[in-house]
Amino acid sequence: MIFDAARAAASQLFSPAFRGAFLKTLGLTLLILVALWFGLREAFDIYAMPWLDALLPGLPSWAGWLGLIAAIIAGVGLALALALLVAPITAIVAGIFLDDVAEAVEKESYPQDPPGKAVPLLPAMILSLKFLGVVIVGNIIALMLLFVPGVNLIAFFIINAYLLSREFFEFAAMRFRSEADAKALRRRHAGTVFLAGFVIAAFLAVPLLNLLTPLFAAAMMVHLHKMISARERVLSRGATA
Repeated sequence: MIFDAARAAASQLFSPAFRGAFLKTLGLTLLILVALWFGLREAFDIYAMPWLDALLPGLPSWAGWLGLIAAIIAGVGLALALALLVAPITAIVAGIFLDDVAEAVEKESYPQDPPGKAVPLLPAMILSLKFLGVVIVGNIIALMLLFVPGVNLIAFFIINAYLLSREFFEFAAMRFRSEADAKALRRRHAGTVFLAGFVIAAFLAVPLLNLLTPLFAAAMMVHLHKMISARERVLSRGATA
């Protein structure tokens, strides 16, 4: 089920039906990442460089290469910080474009089913902001574990698998159910949804490809929600027969 949903989502990423959502998602994600990069660079220049400039004059002349090393470390640190912020950014972008993606999936793959209803703007914004806070906290924990050998990569995958799977599955489910019902459905199939999150986390870990994470994750979870709902209907009919 999980791989079927992932395969279906991947096959639709560049289809004509997804073109509008693709361009909007990619454009906004790149815009946010570029803005964050310049913001982090500016913050480093304002707060770190004065301290570094004050330190270097007191060092022997032969130690001037420390400035180059510090600049390299700063660049790596900025790139790392930006990489860790990709997950929170996906949460923001998903909240804006999930309904566009879900509608495209439903029309293309499930034309015989009643279409879902877009989550109202205010509840969608509140849920996105709540989830964004959780994602930031989760990735701060992952950052703190970054320097623990054997734990850092595992922490990245586990934290993002759980958080991203929960976010995207509940949004997909809420097109057809109330928020309470969507959460209850996710809890009933917590293992399946969580394992599906590892596919999203793996997608997120691939440079450049991770810019399409919101599009892929939203499409995958629409498919997974449809599959889980169909299975529940079959089980329900079998129980009443």
